[in-house]
Amino acid sequence: MKTTIAILTLSILFISCGKEKKEITNNESAIPVKVSGISANTNGEFVTASGKIEAENSANVSTRMMGFVTKVNVKVGQKVTAGQLLVSINNTDLQAKKAQVDASILQATAAFNNAKKDYERFTALFSQQSASQKELDDITSRYEMAKAGLESAKQMRNEVIAQFSYANITAPFSGEVTNTFVKEGDMANPGMPLVSIEGASRLQVTAMVSESDISNIQNGMDVKVLVKSMNKEVAGKVVEVSGSAKNTGGQYLVKVALNNSGSKVLSGMFVNVQFPISNKPQTTETQSDKVLVPQSALVKQGQLTGIYTIGTEKTAILRWLRIGKTFGNQVEVLSGLSANEQYIVSAEGKLYNGAKVSIQ
Repeated sequence: MKTTIAILTLSILFISCGKEKKEITNNESAIPVKVSGISANTNGEFVTASGKIEAENSANVSTRMMGFVTKVNVKVGQKVTAGQLLVSINNTDLQAKKAQVDASILQATAAFNNAKKDYERFTALFSQQSASQKELDDITSRYEMAKAGLESAKQMRNEVIAQFSYANITAPFSGEVTNTFVKEGDMANPGMPLVSIEGASRLQVTAMVSESDISNIQNGMDVKVLVKSMNKEVAGKVVEVSGSAKNTGGQYLVKVALNNSGSKVLSGMFVNVQFPISNKPQTTETQSDKVLVPQSALVKQGQLTGIYTIGTEKTAILRWLRIGKTFGNQVEVLSGLSANEQYIVSAEGKLYNGAKVSIQ
C-alpha cells in the first residue's frame, strides 16, 4: 500500500513539473523582427565584377649599377615629390673615373688649342704662298683629330655624370613610398628594385570581366564602385577595355578611373564594380528572376551561408543557401530560397532556430 502511494505521488510531481515547463515555454517573449520580400532583378540592369584599387602611377625604382647602399632616405608611408632623393649608393669608383675624365679633358683641351694655333698659322702662310698644300693638309688633319679628341673626352664626362644619377636614386613622380626593399649596407644590383612608389593623387580599379559580359562594356561608360571594407559607393568611368583574354585566364581586363574617391579610399582595397547593361539582349539567363537578398541578412557559420525565414506559428527557421554573384550590397541566391518567400532582415535580439518572433 505504501509503495502504491509513493508511485502516485511521484507521478503527480512529474506531471506538474511538465505542465510548469510547458507554461514557461509558451510564455517565452517573442523577438521583434523586420521581414522583407524577395528582391528580384528581371531586366539584367547591370553585371558585377570584382576588382582591386590601385594607383594609376606606380613604379619599382631600381638602379643600373652595382654598389653598396650607403643610405635609405625614405620610409614606408612617406610622401615624396618628383626628384626627391630616395636611396644613395656608394660611388667612389665613379668619382675616381670622373677625376680621370676631367684630367683627359684638360689634356685634350691643351692639344686642341695647340693644334688650332698651328692650323691658323699655316692657313695664313698658305694664303701667302709660304707653305705647301701638303703642310696645310697635315696640320688640318692634326687640328681635326685634336678637336675630335676633345669632343670625345667631353662625352665621356657626360657618361660619368649620367652614371651618378644611378648612384643617387630619385623619385620619378610625386607620390607615397609603399615599400623599401633594401637597407644600409646591402648590395644593390642592376635591375633589382630598391623602393616602390605609388602616386596617391589618382586611383583606378582593375577588374576582370567574363566573356559573356565583356561585349556589353564600352570605353567611357559610367559605373558604380562599391568599396567592400568601407561599404562606400564611389563613381567611376571605364578608361580601358582589353580585347584579349590570352594572358588573364579567360577573363578580360577592364580599368576604371575613380572620381573623387576621398582620402579614406586606399590602394589595395577590394571592390565590386557595377556595369550598367540596360541594353543587354534578353537571354534565358536574364529572363529568369534573380533572387537578391542584402548581405546584412545573411548568417555565416564556417563555410555555410544561411538566412532566417518565417516558419509556422511565427518562428524563425534557419535556411541554408547556395549563393552566387554579388551585386553591390546584395547577393544572388541560387538555391534555398523560393520567390516571394519572406525572410528576416533584422532582429532586436539574438535569433536561433525555432525562436518565436513578432513581425514589426
